[in-house]
Amino acid sequence: MSAQLDASDEVLSGEAVAIDVQPVGFVLRAAGAIIDLLVGLGVFLLTIFLRIWLWDIGLLDDATDRIALIASIVVSFVVLPITMEVALKGRSLGKLAVGGRIVRIDGGATGFRHAFIRALLGVLEIYMTLGSVAVLSGAFSSRSQRLGDMVAGTYSQRVRTPKLIPSVPVLPPMLAGWAQIADVARLPDRLARRISQFLQSAPRMVPAARARVAQDLLAEAAPFVSPIPAAPAEAVLVGITVLRRERERRALQIADRRAEKLTGRRVGV
Repeated sequence: MSAQLDASDEVLSGEAVAIDVQPVGFVLRAAGAIIDLLVGLGVFLLTIFLRIWLWDIGLLDDATDRIALIASIVVSFVVLPITMEVALKGRSLGKLAVGGRIVRIDGGATGFRHAFIRALLGVLEIYMTLGSVAVLSGAFSSRSQRLGDMVAGTYSQRVRTPKLIPSVPVLPPMLAGWAQIADVARLPDRLARRISQFLQSAPRMVPAARARVAQDLLAEAAPFVSPIPAAPAEAVLVGITVLRRERERRALQIADRRAEKLTGRRVGV
């Protein structure tokens, strides 16, 4: 529980709050790329059959057939990936299958420019080199980025996560008086996240390990919490989590009211 998250798996929100994100692993990324490759090849085969049919009915000759071949390649391996990624907001059939989505390095949504760069370089690193360049760059980059991702400033973020049973901590009755005077505002976000993760997994832990981890986390939180109540360590951690949740809820309500007032003023102006 004391292990800290790698900085590469975090992005900062507009309020400078660290958000934990998970990139799609190399194996899943490769599986999604294979699915997209098969889709592109399938579309290319359809264009071949179409060209054969047009040739049979006399609508194509040698010159126009070469033009049609080039157009088929561009449509199948450039236009199609760009269109799907833009239309599906960073996804494709392969990414939908593996639960991934292309996002910017800062976690924001991608646009046409990102999809265009990735598709153009994809022709080089996937089709012209039989995927060798994409495999090498993905295997040795921390977020399994292929060359197109590195140039476009994107990576594949995991969006399909296991469904969790909601668990909302409740303030222990013994801490009701302490909650009226407690100050937990200085508690670091990472430590608060580790406390929350512990409380979620605590029921599945061995009692001795559960008590030891709770005591260790409380010792880390003690310099940032005032005062420390005389209560079991896990109960104090629950109280800290509840107070932070209420503090953040009130801050969001205040921000919403301010935004409403600003909107009202602009409309009046």
